[in-house]
Amino acid sequence: MADIIQLLPDHVANQIAAGEVVQRPASVVKELLENAIDAGATEIKLIVKDAGKTLIQVVDNGKGMSDTDARLCFERHATSKIKTAEDLFLLHTKGFRGEALASIAAIAHVELNTRQASDEVGTQIKIEGSKVVAQEVVVTPEGTSLLVKNLFFNIPARRNFLKSDAVELRHVIDEFQRVALAHPTIGFDFYHNGGELFRLPSSNNRQRIVHVFGGKTNEKLVPVEEPTEVVKIAGFVGKPEFAKKSRGEQFFFVNDRFIKSPYLHHAIMSAYEGLLKDGTQPSYYLFLDVDPATIDINIHPTKTEIKFDDEHTLYAILRSAVKHSLGQFNVAPILDFDSDPNLHTPYDYKDKKLDMPGIEVDAGFNPFKEEKSSSSQVRVKSNNFGSGNNSFRRNTSASWESLYVGLKDDDTFESKANHSEPDSFASIQFESEEVTGKLFEDDAVERPAAATYQLQKKYLVTTIKSGMVIIDQSRAHQRVLYEKFLKDITINEGVSQQLIFPLELHFSVTEIALIQTLKERLEGTGFAFESIEGDKVTITGIPLNVTESEVSIILEQLVSDFGEDIPDSGFTQTDMLAKTLCKTLAVRSGESLTVAEQEALVNNLFACTESAVSPFNRPTFITMTVEDIDKKFM
Repeated sequence: MADIIQLLPDHVANQIAAGEVVQRPASVVKELLENAIDAGATEIKLIVKDAGKTLIQVVDNGKGMSDTDARLCFERHATSKIKTAEDLFLLHTKGFRGEALASIAAIAHVELNTRQASDEVGTQIKIEGSKVVAQEVVVTPEGTSLLVKNLFFNIPARRNFLKSDAVELRHVIDEFQRVALAHPTIGFDFYHNGGELFRLPSSNNRQRIVHVFGGKTNEKLVPVEEPTEVVKIAGFVGKPEFAKKSRGEQFFFVNDRFIKSPYLHHAIMSAYEGLLKDGTQPSYYLFLDVDPATIDINIHPTKTEIKFDDEHTLYAILRSAVKHSLGQFNVAPILDFDSDPNLHTPYDYKDKKLDMPGIEVDAGFNPFKEEKSSSSQVRVKSNNFGSGNNSFRRNTSASWESLYVGLKDDDTFESKANHSEPDSFASIQFESEEVTGKLFEDDAVERPAAATYQLQKKYLVTTIKSGMVIIDQSRAHQRVLYEKFLKDITINEGVSQQLIFPLELHFSVTEIALIQTLKERLEGTGFAFESIEGDKVTITGIPLNVTESEVSIILEQLVSDFGEDIPDSGFTQTDMLAKTLCKTLAVRSGESLTVAEQEALVNNLFACTESAVSPFNRPTFITMTVEDIDKKFM
């Protein structure tokens, strides 16, 4: 039997490795930025076109490479970071496996320009699909510039699986933010399609967070700091009142490397226990410094998961540190007593000497004697007032009596007084409206009883010919609103109510890009946007059934629902948008409805095209026939 196992060619092996390392343009951005940081750069520039599908360029002012290193860096498993297996457990750098550039060069057109400070000229290398097209001497600034063009040009199937530009750009921004937050002392610039998205100067952790997520973020931060022998924790957590429905602004950095850890996330959530609303997530930006020998970062191809030697201790320290910070800065409720600010000593009295108060005693003080004398004085004064002001009292009484002069002699007054007797009402005549007739006879009119009843502020019960219907009020209202919004967005006839004062809301750059994508469809529902720029959204009009306080809730829910993916199809976007709006605005279980509201909801539900299920494919009502009820009594 012939041998069937054979070695793969290098270009095929590189493409297979690229499938693990390069999943989308954001993966290339991450690898190139980390290489620039390992090169000791202090200024890094990222240039992207068409969300990275057409061009990704990273320019740094690092130490550069020689012509030999420039050629060798594109070989598989070529790295300057490790030499022995033991080095894997003492890593202080970003990349170490030496597969990134080889994988990228296998699926894209790559152009490298690099120069060391000691060299007068640099090196330029062009590679297309793992094949070196050209290598020559070139004049270039100190550092390295790497261009990646036409990603997945030789793997069209992988390119077809890429999402829309809006989605891919959001992934690129996420990777950029993670690297930028981990290294606040390095300056970063980010350009997309010729426009500037980020300009981050060298700063500290707090300033970098504010620069990345907007100026309003500063007031939301609570500092956390806990140095221990096991781990040194520093960073910030968000105040509970600013918690969002999405989990976007949650970052763990271990030794300046971004990681994902559901276990540590649970420690943060337990520290916020009792402080958050249901369904909301706090923001946090925490930097953990641990001994490299106690972690293993080589357990995942993207190096975003880390294995800790002692996770339980780390969990306890992290939870207590966050809880302590929330209590220390009066964010969490603590045992405290209200103090009167009037009792606080002013700063002006800090250096003044205390004057001892003097005590004086009246040995001849007799409270009974004083009371007697004071009462006599009062009596004398009252006599003087009565004797000396008789004319004033007479004049006053005379003036009041003059108001009633002539009233006793007035016949009209006497007649009115006499009419106070009960039998005098017989002479009073009342005006009456003429009765023109009735639409129905009294016998034919029957005031109907309430057609619907609300049960436990959750269900609506109404009768039908065969029995009764029990309706879930929340799901029913979702169905009604869903079809309404779907119609408004489709035919673009949403009615808007204008605001007297424009409403300004602040979001991160990623959230602004998402809202910009959905702007046209939001306008179809009745929203009116004055401007969307920077980190600010200005709204001048909202739909009729939306209150001003609900606008921020709606947009946050949109960011949460569209956080993972924005569908390419326009109909799918409209469907998701209508579902988000109906889920946010529908009545909740526990809300009391008037009889008119109950009847309107029932009528609107059964006027829908699909009234049996909610937009999320859950039943909106059940029916119980008289036979079903009879069986309960058997």
